[in-house]
Amino acid sequence: MEVYKRIQTSTLFNRLNEKPQRLIIVTGPRQTGKTTLVHQVLGQLDGPSRYIPVDEPDPAILPIIPDLGISQPEFAEQQSAPLDGPRDARWLVLQWEQARLVAESSDRGLVMAIDEIQKIPNWSEAVKGLWDADRRLERPLHVILLGSAPLLMQQGLSESLAGRYETVRLMHWSFAEMSAAFGFDLQRYIYFGGYPGGAPLVSEQSRWRAYIAEALVEPNIERDILAMQRVDKPALLKRLFQLGAEYSGQILSYNKMLGQLQDAGNTTTLARYLDLLSNAGLIAGLAKYAAGAHRRRSSSPKLNVLNTALMAVASGYTFEEAKADRSYWGRLVESAVGAHLFNTGTPEHRLHYWRENGSEVDFVLTRGRRLVAFEVKSGARKARTSGLERFAERFDVQGSFIVGEGGLPLSEFLSTPAWEWFDNP
Repeated sequence: MEVYKRIQTSTLFNRLNEKPQRLIIVTGPRQTGKTTLVHQVLGQLDGPSRYIPVDEPDPAILPIIPDLGISQPEFAEQQSAPLDGPRDARWLVLQWEQARLVAESSDRGLVMAIDEIQKIPNWSEAVKGLWDADRRLERPLHVILLGSAPLLMQQGLSESLAGRYETVRLMHWSFAEMSAAFGFDLQRYIYFGGYPGGAPLVSEQSRWRAYIAEALVEPNIERDILAMQRVDKPALLKRLFQLGAEYSGQILSYNKMLGQLQDAGNTTTLARYLDLLSNAGLIAGLAKYAAGAHRRRSSSPKLNVLNTALMAVASGYTFEEAKADRSYWGRLVESAVGAHLFNTGTPEHRLHYWRENGSEVDFVLTRGRRLVAFEVKSGARKARTSGLERFAERFDVQGSFIVGEGGLPLSEFLSTPAWEWFDNP
């Protein structure tokens, strides 16, 4: 069986066949295939490469493509460096120095990939000095940095590496990808979502639910948020995640959330925790669309899981029970639409909802001043097409679409990335 390759594989391969100009950052939520993608690309290259996982012990002999003209004594001296110690800036410098030796000894340079880079304290400052030195000397060394904590990665990049990198961003797998790679039909994708690691387990639903909860959700929260960010109330953040998964597709005020969570915290803390969950690829809190940015920030958020597997596990429903509950299935479909728009957008896109005087639009996608509105019609509720009409009366809309019954087929919509609604409306 041929191994499935995501479209970002070609993007990364093309970048590595150019002259080294910028660091390449591969980022995205846990279990979206970042490491797999890098290994696939490294395997396609004609030149030498080295993959270095920060969170694994160093092997006795680091993998280097042989026959690069490095003398055995020189190679042995490099290998004897005490690399198997604390993963700190010194460790990073030693790894980088070895990569430089190989790159300068090869007529094809070297590609070095460092995985989980954010686990090295002050990694961005160290990388800045090393990279700048390489650029001054025009060393033929490509550097790929991978990380599973997007917010921490972004902080390091913005603080020290501005103008020195470009990003290859991986989000949750789309319906088209899960269909091509694992044969998912539409209903299975709606319920089981876009986690490739869970796909082989869907025939054993209790095992699949345990995998999502224990191998994905718990590490996401414990390792990618709590271990990397200051969170004064970790129990509140965990309960907020559960609330978001249970109420996905619904608009809840922060005060109502605090009541549901039975916590004496404040709305500012809750909004920050929701941002942390969003950056980890778990739950987004969509702001209401309004003409003024301040009005958007003060609005009640619409909760939306970024992978419907999270909502399915939180519900306790089996696949068959979820399909039988028309109201729940309708929210699951709506959440799948919101997750798709969020995950397939680019950093210049923003996703909102709109509600005013009894009229509502499920999703408003923006790019600059351009707007596209979507209403989801799953058959589980009465259509609200008047909301699209009233929204179009209020704002200059590039396009308005019904998704589902009587409009765009859901399978077609979920196979169309968000940016195409602006480029090919």
